Amino acid sequence: MSDFVPEGYKGFTRRQLLAGAGGMAGAAALAGCAQEQADKPLAAGHASLDLDDPEGNLKALIKLQADLSGADAIGGFGGEVWGWVPGEGNRLLFKSYGIGASHVERVDNGWRFYHREVMYYLDPETNEIVHDWLNPYTGHRVEVLHILNDPVHRFYAISGGPFSAPWPYTVLGDDLVFRISIFAFRDSVMPRKEYPLHSADDKYQASELWIMNGRVSEVMNPDINSASCVTSWARVGQWLPFMEMGNRHGVMVYHSDAYKLLNGLDDIPPAIRAYTEKHHPKYLESPKTWQSLAGNESQMTVSKDEIDARWNSDVRPVGSVFEKS
Repeated sequence: MSDFVPEGYKGFTRRQLLAGAGGMAGAAALAGCAQEQADKPLAAGHASLDLDDPEGNLKALIKLQADLSGADAIGGFGGEVWGWVPGEGNRLLFKSYGIGASHVERVDNGWRFYHREVMYYLDPETNEIVHDWLNPYTGHRVEVLHILNDPVHRFYAISGGPFSAPWPYTVLGDDLVFRISIFAFRDSVMPRKEYPLHSADDKYQASELWIMNGRVSEVMNPDINSASCVTSWARVGQWLPFMEMGNRHGVMVYHSDAYKLLNGLDDIPPAIRAYTEKHHPKYLESPKTWQSLAGNESQMTVSKDEIDARWNSDVRPVGSVFEKS
């Protein structure tokens, strides 16, 4: 969830990016969908925000994702992680559960979105957090590196940036749906020559696909700063570095349902909450310091740091660091 480009980035036009050049494909939707919605009426009696106006559109999106007042919003997302190998079939590798903590700050020309996230890989049968795992593709047992991304900030621009509002949406009755598609393609932080076991390619390639669903009646209510939200999140990406599968054919497919937790931490499954409070407590609240989006963390950057620390040598290529004896 960290494939947004840095604040102020001007390397591509919105149309180029939406067509797939350099990162956000699915971009034709961002360029055209909002215009297609221009003549669609809102649900009767709700008109406090104009969803075709960049300011109103962004406020609506933020009401779903966070809280306009700047208070913390906690999200929980459970799902599955599959291995998909063409010609070989599909395997359910893990179940998963993640926690995201966010807050927003209004600044000139947009909103700063402060965010950090943890996601655990779970045993598909017991739903327990997995610490080591027998890789069915290689036959090797490896240590599992969970997703610990801090920070994963975003900047939502009202105008002037490649991902500025308005974002594409659909209204049907009291349902408001935002669709965001991100397709990333860039140099990998781990070149294959140096990390043959941990890197699938010299290019990092992945997609993250969101459908955010809320209620028009809540979003349009000026007395509500944080609206309820249900999100579908899917991701297609390369093998994970801890799997030590190099450039083996195939991809990972994630599929999760996510919820804004209206009761806060009390809505997190008890075992997940207890483990997080003990081992990763900072992920139960949003970060309070803003920094350049270029400093955002991802599973790739965190994995590289962990691999380099364990290898602890300038000798290349890097060998196995996650295999269990």
